[in-house]
Amino acid sequence: MVRVNGQTVGSIEKGYLLFLGVLQGDTEAQADWLADKILKLRLFESSTGKINDQTIGEVGGGMLVISQFTLAGDLSGGHRPDYTAAEERGRAEELYTYFVDILRKSGLRIETGQFGAAMDVALINEGPVTLLLDK
Repeated sequence: MVRVNGQTVGSIEKGYLLFLGVLQGDTEAQADWLADKILKLRLFESSTGKINDQTIGEVGGGMLVISQFTLAGDLSGGHRPDYTAAEERGRAEELYTYFVDILRKSGLRIETGQFGAAMDVALINEGPVTLLLDK
């Protein structure tokens, strides 16, 4: 669940919580690749108990996509994060929206936060499986 100013703006049940950071130079082709990869990931257990056997579509899951420029933070130079690798706000929002639109075409439930807002994000992490995908 994600809240902005105390109001819930996005929520799913079973599925993925995606934090999307857009870096300078990222492209639509990378967003296409990332969406395809996420939709085809086999992270869910089958009814027979086999792990990593089913996709999010096969289990009827949804996705909550949160814009997260702080993923571009670089701590190599000291104790304050340097966010200069993050894409400019306008272009970042375009790519974020593009990515979300690709996911919505899958027919799955896709919820979002509010781009650029201070958000409170809550989750129950079953598993847990946390992955970093980068192209």
